[in-house]
Amino acid sequence: MLAQTSHLLRALQKWLLRLRPGSGVKRWVFATLIGLFLTSLGLNLLLFVLIAESPFRSLLLDFLPGWLRASLLIILGLALGGLGIARLRSILQRNVWPELRTPEGQAMLRAFVKRQQRRQGPRVVAIGGGTGMPQLLRGLREYTDNITAIVTVADDGGSSGRLRRQTGALPPGDFRNNIAALSDAEGLMKSLFQYRFPETNGRDEDEQRNDLAGHSFGNLFIMTMAAITGSFEAAIAESSRVLAVRGRILPSTLENITLCAEVRRTNEDGHIEWVTVQGESNLPKSGGQIERVYLQPAHARAYPEAVRAILQADLIVAGPGSFYTSVLPNLLVEAIRDAILASSAVRIYICNVATQPGETDGYTVLDHLRKLREHVGDAFLIALANSNYTLQTQPSPSTRWVTIPPKSEWGDFQIFSGDVVDAERPWRHDSHKLAARLMGIYAALAERSHKV
Repeated sequence: MLAQTSHLLRALQKWLLRLRPGSGVKRWVFATLIGLFLTSLGLNLLLFVLIAESPFRSLLLDFLPGWLRASLLIILGLALGGLGIARLRSILQRNVWPELRTPEGQAMLRAFVKRQQRRQGPRVVAIGGGTGMPQLLRGLREYTDNITAIVTVADDGGSSGRLRRQTGALPPGDFRNNIAALSDAEGLMKSLFQYRFPETNGRDEDEQRNDLAGHSFGNLFIMTMAAITGSFEAAIAESSRVLAVRGRILPSTLENITLCAEVRRTNEDGHIEWVTVQGESNLPKSGGQIERVYLQPAHARAYPEAVRAILQADLIVAGPGSFYTSVLPNLLVEAIRDAILASSAVRIYICNVATQPGETDGYTVLDHLRKLREHVGDAFLIALANSNYTLQTQPSPSTRWVTIPPKSEWGDFQIFSGDVVDAERPWRHDSHKLAARLMGIYAALAERSHKV
């Protein structure tokens, strides 16, 4: 800890001496100097007009040669400037530097530099839902404040599904998770927002319909806010404000959509049959291989702010999260897909670390990319995948690693890899590892595109 603190102190002192780019200080010092220069020119012109014909011209040393007058003025200006800088430095050393060397001062400077860098960070749009997307957002918030999370509204299971059926409103669960991930609120406030009332054993859903069992406090909070503000999108905005969210959380659409799938499975007679499954929560339980997903209604209108954010983005990320039930429902909104295809941003698909039972059993990274292409065209040709795995051990009893095929099989896809797995929960991403690797790839690709 002491070594880390010492390292931070040296870094902060170095920053103060050099006024590190990104802090916004140097530009305003430069602007001030330009302003003083322009002011001096104006005063010089004014004095020239007022005194040119004045009997007091001798006060301007008019009796001396021009070169000598200019030299004297330069020497005087340098002397006054040097004196001012010396005095300012003395004041800073006496009154400011001691405070900056305290732990509180170091923390203040550290927060200032980080905040300035985050404010100038890239405009990132993250598209997805479920439990994977908050993992990404927790890491991304350390690099930029300009985050827009576009969240699916196809959820029909759990607390969100119950509220959706009872009220007809959009499901709040994925919004709640992402608000908590981007929140600067105190731990107690976030814990309150994520609190889930315990299930009541021995009672079916009909019996629990009107009680709090299984509901998340945050879901109820958002639904209450929607009733107060008059709209779901206003409820999300106000909930984000209450929890001091850094960034924005937007729905892909405000329409009440249903996710449907064409599933291929083997029946009891051993024959292949095709069935249509409706409802996001029913897809993993279909007992077959999902071949295609689609929305009802098919032409759901995109949320305009989501489209605008995509078109203004520097980096667009899809995933991580349940491939068919969290990521694709957003991309199937036609205007969302078209905006991604029209965008000049770097576009990266983040592949899940592990397969998901009932959705992506046996999938490799290439299987994800090929299915993406089948559904939304060439929206994502670049993927980030985990490379820290061994086939001798699997992430959990019910899942398998999503492996990276040999490069000879990639075709026109590009796959970046790295150790992005959570050591304690190997079926999930590590927030900090994932964000660091993603931003490194983005920086390299953005620099490459500028050179072209």
